[in-house]
Amino acid sequence: MANIAFIPVRGGSKSIPLKNIKPLCEKPLVYWTIAACESATCIDKIIIATDSQLIADTVSDFKFQKVAIYNRSPENAQDTSSTESVMLEYILNTHLDPNDYFFLIQATSPLTGAYDIDSAFELLLREKKDSLLSCVLTKRFFWTKSGESVNYDFCNRPRRQDFDGFLMENGAIYINKVGNILKFKNRLSGSIAVYEMPEYTGIEIDEPDDWIILEALMKKYVIQPQRLNFSKFKLVLTDVDGVLTDGGMYYSEYGDELKKFNTRDGMGFELLRKHGIKTGIITSENTQLVKKRGEKIKADYIIQNKKYGSKLDTALEICKKEGIDISETVYIGDDINCFSLLTKVGFAACPADAVAEIKKIPGITILSHKGGEGVFRELADMFLIHKQENIVDVQTVECFSNISENKLFLDGKTIINS
Repeated sequence: MANIAFIPVRGGSKSIPLKNIKPLCEKPLVYWTIAACESATCIDKIIIATDSQLIADTVSDFKFQKVAIYNRSPENAQDTSSTESVMLEYILNTHLDPNDYFFLIQATSPLTGAYDIDSAFELLLREKKDSLLSCVLTKRFFWTKSGESVNYDFCNRPRRQDFDGFLMENGAIYINKVGNILKFKNRLSGSIAVYEMPEYTGIEIDEPDDWIILEALMKKYVIQPQRLNFSKFKLVLTDVDGVLTDGGMYYSEYGDELKKFNTRDGMGFELLRKHGIKTGIITSENTQLVKKRGEKIKADYIIQNKKYGSKLDTALEICKKEGIDISETVYIGDDINCFSLLTKVGFAACPADAVAEIKKIPGITILSHKGGEGVFRELADMFLIHKQENIVDVQTVECFSNISENKLFLDGKTIINS
């Protein structure tokens, strides 16, 4: 059984000519989704289905290991051709095993990361569903052309924060078994799982103005973290409540305190350990729960009962013991008791639902997941991908941050190693 990522890319596009290889942040658009699939641990093979020799040559120049080119037929590369038609063409012509998992990954969703692909597959298996699609949560109010409200009662307009909203397809990820696709002639079938992605991944590339918006999002969420030299970091530290957990306080009927941890974070610790990177937990709490969790994930350091500024002191002590500088340390925290440490480490990150004061720290990376939802795994994946690929090496750089927009500006001599 194999997991196959299928990326259909036509040569024709009326709104944006040769859209799939048009440069986006200095690389062809299709590069970004291929790179995500290449880095996803669950993907065994990547198929680029194209009718264009120019696109095929461009993709071949990337030198990715998992990639193979499939020359789709002209009849399934028309403006009116469905994605299902080329999926079925490839499956029938290559005689895939019905039990193979087929990942439809859209080239027009470059904000999709390896973490999303792996996490979506884990969700599909965990929930024992037949197929999966990715969505974003939207809290917009919709109307029909005839003046009828679709998803809310306009006579009792809810506040946005009280509105549950609706999940909208973002077209990034679809997963199904080959046998199901052959049977139902559809990318989705049976019992369907929904993998929720950040709201900013909901953008569609249909017009030139969409390209401008997408480039801004790419620079904020994808390119900015790559501008640091991740190879220098030797230690990754994290807070517990609000990072490894959702920050909730749970109690049993007998008054026992409970915490909910995410198994994907445990894999994040394991991945870092396999690459020789030390890990540690620093928390203001002092519980057996944290001790047991830290021991299970084999964290190198489990330091509890540290308040406010003492977290920084503790991190400095660990650095001294390891013979490294605080600038070689990564830390992820979510609340004001993490502030001093976050402002001193070489790379600071926080969950998407961190408090406002933390999000305003100059240069901090705001991750796309909330605390307790696998945010440490997201950090670990991002860290390892950039560390291994050494995408960008920055020397003699001064960093300035626009706090209100959380944008990192670099000034000085920048050397790019491609």
